[in-house]
Amino acid sequence: MNFIPTEIPEVVIVEPRLFRDERGYFFESFSKQTFDAGIRSVQFVQDNESASRYGVLRGLHFQKPPHAQSKLVRVVRGRVVDYAVDIRFGSPTFGRYVAVELSDQNFRQLFIPRGFAHGFVVLSDEVVFQYKCDNYYAPQSEGAIAWNDPDLNIDWRIPSEDIILSAKDQANRSWKELTADEDFCRLFPYNQDLYK
Repeated sequence: MNFIPTEIPEVVIVEPRLFRDERGYFFESFSKQTFDAGIRSVQFVQDNESASRYGVLRGLHFQKPPHAQSKLVRVVRGRVVDYAVDIRFGSPTFGRYVAVELSDQNFRQLFIPRGFAHGFVVLSDEVVFQYKCDNYYAPQSEGAIAWNDPDLNIDWRIPSEDIILSAKDQANRSWKELTADEDFCRLFPYNQDLYK
């Protein structure tokens, strides 16, 4: 596997080594030993899969400690742009984001560590999206940021009129509201190990 740092180095693109022949292809999508050596030691405990159609936007989501999650995400069918927003208070990239296209053609995965909000938007007619999490889903610890926040100014790469949101994601808080909340600013301090 190749591990490629993004503009925010803790967010890492994972490119598997593909073996092709006349029958098709094979690749190792995950190896704990390789992942731990290349990125960091993470104990994934839950695998999730979603299916969505063009324009569906899921995000920007995070879970608060003690249920904070890292994610390793990939596309099985279709194409998305995947986003990670730095919400680590005090980080030099606080409030900045990384956008990476994931598809069934490039086989890329994206590692989103704790201290980042995550979302994606579907570019293809449909998509099957999979992700590993290193903590269990805890609805009482859910947090989210508005997809169209003017301060984050995220380029979702499709017309805003094509965006399809859940009722819950339509009500997400703005970046200004969140960063004015002292409790939010204490969730993911930049200089602390978020894995302890």
